[in-house]
Amino acid sequence: METSEYKVHLEIFEGPLDLLLYLIKKDELDIHSISIERITKQYLDYINTFKLLNIDLASEFIVMAANLMYLKSRTLLPRTEQPPEEDAEEDDPRWELIRQLIEYKKFKDAAGFLSIRELEQQGRFALQPDPGNKPPEEPAALAEVSIFDLIRAFQNVLKRFEESHDFGDIVDDRFTVSDKIEFLLSRFTPGEALSFDALFQTATTKAEVIVTFLAVLELMKLNQFVVRQDHLLGTITVERRTAVEMSHEESEEAIRELFV
Repeated sequence: METSEYKVHLEIFEGPLDLLLYLIKKDELDIHSISIERITKQYLDYINTFKLLNIDLASEFIVMAANLMYLKSRTLLPRTEQPPEEDAEEDDPRWELIRQLIEYKKFKDAAGFLSIRELEQQGRFALQPDPGNKPPEEPAALAEVSIFDLIRAFQNVLKRFEESHDFGDIVDDRFTVSDKIEFLLSRFTPGEALSFDALFQTATTKAEVIVTFLAVLELMKLNQFVVRQDHLLGTITVERRTAVEMSHEESEEAIRELFV
């Protein structure tokens, strides 16, 4: 299996600033006290993982990577040797990035607040269901599990796999993404859920781990799988949608598209 032959096209709405905010939140840091060296390393780890998976990256991610590396190089220089910056008012090279993050977070929080208010307004005019036929409460939706959460989970799986497997023996595996999609669909009954880590228990090579993850992404994009997470950095669960959530015709059409 050659992953280079499989190009992943994801509708990733998050951008580089979202990734930086995610890394800051993950480490429970204050935006004002970020370590450029640490956050640059973590950011580049994500970029390298995207490249490993052959996921298309917007140019903004590469530009931010270059900017972080530049800022890191500046922080390593003595203050007397800092390059002149016409627009810089502070000696600390982090401040321009910190300002960007603070402004972006304000807009992001405001957008989230307006979305909640919109839902509340819709609820005021909605028909009230019969109290005796209340629909079951839905767990956290896929939208609340970002691509960065999935990449982090994949990084952890890959790291544990590399630490526990001996790569001295060459295993001839010829798995394709289509093979793994078919395997995952046969493993899950509609409505069944498994932990994200459990999907990789039978993998015997690094290539198989990668292909399995690509298959999960594809099934998510085709609305066959939904991913849930109860809290930030919590356990990620993968669930196959039921016939109620997805009509039979939609399901059959989505699966047919995989093998065209």
